[in-house]
Amino acid sequence: MPLQEMFDVAGKSVIVTGGAFGLGRAYAEIMAEMGAKVCVFDLNADQLAKTVSDIGENAWGQVVDVTDRAAMTAAFDAVAAKHGRIDVVFANAGVDAGPGFLTPEGTRNPEGQIDALDDDHWDKVIAINLSSVFFTMKLAAKHMKAQGQGGRIIATSSIAAFYNDGIVGTPYMPAKAGVSHLVKQLAMELGRYDILVNAICPGPFITNIAGGRLANPADRKAFTDWSCLGRVATTDEVKPLALYLASPASSYVTGSQMVIDGGLMLRPAFEADRH
Repeated sequence: MPLQEMFDVAGKSVIVTGGAFGLGRAYAEIMAEMGAKVCVFDLNADQLAKTVSDIGENAWGQVVDVTDRAAMTAAFDAVAAKHGRIDVVFANAGVDAGPGFLTPEGTRNPEGQIDALDDDHWDKVIAINLSSVFFTMKLAAKHMKAQGQGGRIIATSSIAAFYNDGIVGTPYMPAKAGVSHLVKQLAMELGRYDILVNAICPGPFITNIAGGRLANPADRKAFTDWSCLGRVATTDEVKPLALYLASPASSYVTGSQMVIDGGLMLRPAFEADRH
């Protein structure tokens, strides 16, 4: 297959949840740039309108709360009606979990400790970062199975699925671990229908999550120190991976956890080498 055909997504019907900002916007941008028909879901109506306008004619948007299952069902049905099918779904919507029990400098943070963790906050993070991903993937599978021509489901997990870190809010860790396990579970179930299910597992990227704090050099110092590349990524750097997983180039890839973290998970060995 020629290289151009390997990465051809032209005409594909694509949904991106949480697509008005950050990584979701990057997914939507690359899909639309390569000729796919993209519907962006987001709760922030103003930013959604701006994102869709910036992307151009291959994108449109729906204001949707990913935790509202009736609204999500209607939104998926609207995409299927407008595009005639659903080929690729990025289950991306997520929120920051707030501070962990350690500061980036390694001191204890009372606000992030388990006995101070607000129950409603826990429930919100799990609802958005895990339960909504489950329901998004459920709807994607329902439509793709009915179409009978396969499809791609791509979830945004995190390197937090693989290790524990005290500076990250506690609810975030099990939520992302759950997403990664869900991806593997559904890859086993849906492979017979040629529906490929994979996860993108980013390290630190400069996005609006956590209030956009990684745009501040002082706030991102811990992450740049831990990265083998000595920097935090921009959202453009996730676009090739998103395109790969959505395109014929990844036709034999399912159940995979695609880490994109600048080597941050190598931190223990890297720090030992530096000292």
